[in-house]
Amino acid sequence: MLKLAVFLVLFFAVQAHAGLSYDSSDFVVLNDYIPEAKYDIRYYSDYNFVGERIDGYEAPLALLTREAAEALREVNDELAEHKLTLKIYDAYRPQRAVNHFIRWSGNKNTKMKKYFYPEKDKRVLFKAGYISRRSGHSRGSTVDLTLYDLSRDIDVDMGGTFDYFGERSHTNYKRLTKTQRNNRIFLRDIMQSHGFRGISTEWWHFTLNNEPYPDTYFDFPVNALN
Repeated sequence: MLKLAVFLVLFFAVQAHAGLSYDSSDFVVLNDYIPEAKYDIRYYSDYNFVGERIDGYEAPLALLTREAAEALREVNDELAEHKLTLKIYDAYRPQRAVNHFIRWSGNKNTKMKKYFYPEKDKRVLFKAGYISRRSGHSRGSTVDLTLYDLSRDIDVDMGGTFDYFGERSHTNYKRLTKTQRNNRIFLRDIMQSHGFRGISTEWWHFTLNNEPYPDTYFDFPVNALN
């Protein structure tokens, strides 16, 4: 018992030093906050770059800090005026999911290569910045998304797919049609107008500017928060 107690003390001390938290009290289930949005939580499924459900995804739900969820709801309210809605691929991502990515990067599993990284050797994905050992998603105010056309019942054409590791995913990728380019610009602009910032390498990735936990990474599982 003494050895177990010492182990637990050391374990939680290491987690605290690493900035990890297991407190989900300021998080909400986005599916309940914005029920009219579309949800395709890829890391709950096996259709992702790893090819299996990712650790920590216990339900096909999107979680976010309350502040990020409220800002995203404002985005979706404005989109409704254009007969559009958000389609969510990922939101909060527990650190254990990132650890799953790290383990995958060192094994021989390449079964999803042709869909997500046909131009890349998986061994360079971390070095190239496509995957990180600490993800902004784990801070709870980052979301991966696209737009969905309600009038036509299809995804808006962005000229690329979620989690594609290559130049096609860069926001300003040159080989886009005018429509695809304008769609990316529209998504970027409406997200920025509601307090989110994007990144140049992933057209679908946005983080709340005033995120409430800029230095804290969380590791509770994705579930209904009951």
